[in-house]
Amino acid sequence: MAFDAIKRRVVVTGMGVITPLGNTVSEYWQALMEGKSGAGPITLFDASAYETTFACEVKGFDPLKYMDRKLAQRADLFALYGIAACVEAMNDSGLNLENEDRERIGVIYGSGIGGMWTYHKQFMNFVEGKGPRQISPFFIPMLIPDIAAGRISMIYGLKGVNYATVSACATSSHSIGNAFIHIQRGDADVMVTGGGEASICPMGVGGFNSLRALSTRNDAPQKASRPFDKNRDGFVMGEGGGILILEELGHARKRDAKIYAEIGGIGYSGDAHHITEPAPGGEGAVRAMRIAIRDAGLTPDDIDHVNSHGTSTPPGDKSETAAIKTVFGEHAKKIAVNSTKSMTGHLLGAAGAIESVATILAIQHNRVHPTINYETPDPECDLNYIPNHAQDWKVDAAITNTFGFGGHNASLLFRRYQENH
Repeated sequence: MAFDAIKRRVVVTGMGVITPLGNTVSEYWQALMEGKSGAGPITLFDASAYETTFACEVKGFDPLKYMDRKLAQRADLFALYGIAACVEAMNDSGLNLENEDRERIGVIYGSGIGGMWTYHKQFMNFVEGKGPRQISPFFIPMLIPDIAAGRISMIYGLKGVNYATVSACATSSHSIGNAFIHIQRGDADVMVTGGGEASICPMGVGGFNSLRALSTRNDAPQKASRPFDKNRDGFVMGEGGGILILEELGHARKRDAKIYAEIGGIGYSGDAHHITEPAPGGEGAVRAMRIAIRDAGLTPDDIDHVNSHGTSTPPGDKSETAAIKTVFGEHAKKIAVNSTKSMTGHLLGAAGAIESVATILAIQHNRVHPTINYETPDPECDLNYIPNHAQDWKVDAAITNTFGFGGHNASLLFRRYQENH
């Protein structure tokens, strides 16, 4: 099926990140290429009583580099990460908003959980005897997941499409995919999109420990996230945010914008199976990837790279491997499959955004980052996971996968921009 000429083409013209590996795109990419781990002992609270005492925290983040003190004090950390990433992405895009119709620029920015730190701090005020009168008037506006999209729109005066997505770990991929749809159908010319998360807090770590979802490799945190390795024992929590600036191709050309890549297609599906476990054989993931490939007018053999969901959980990695083999058949062995989470940990609702940046940069540089800590092959995970060292790899078309609790699956397909294809 050829690309539908009626649909407007959508390109990526700006990127920004706040991650456990660095607080700029260049720092992030350099660390990915070097195979660095962002994991270490938790410093955000006393985790000594927890089964897991480590995570991938953002380091050296100063919100005052990106916003004034009043805003920094009145927004939860998940929103601060988004605002900071947006500042970088907007600067990177070169958009001159004085020349733009701001009613044609929208914001979709999601969070899987929202203001967990805000909830924790305000609830502690309440239970420690200070009573309901001590609850901040900013409690609700700081807590709700949509507030980051609202804050970003207010900072820049963007009056177009504006909302948040919430689909657990697929959140920011759905944000990006929905932004793509809005530009395609003519609702906007530019979209600011992505997601953020800041859940390394007492209830966040405790909750995932109760689910038996987290690695407990406390003696070697930097070795704990090991997607597709036989000895994986759970994921490592991460935090941060990521933003893409998407533009209608004609709009980007008119202002002579640099173009990182084109979004070729998106694929969404639901497992309808289990609240936390993937469908058998990754059946939902299979459908999401196939839909994205079809939407782009490509075939499975056209895909060079899959940035996997790759969380380092025993059932998840096995299921995703099976799904990739089902979609691509023999071609699966010719694809570079890697996991960003091996280094960043799992950023939950922000994962899709920062992993999209990694996927786009792989296309830009024809180089894919490694899956670190891959030491003992798993017979049920038998693809080329780019073990431990980055590899040069011709990447013209790539898929990035994110799958969320509740059975939410999202696959985004990025392709090298060509004036005519």
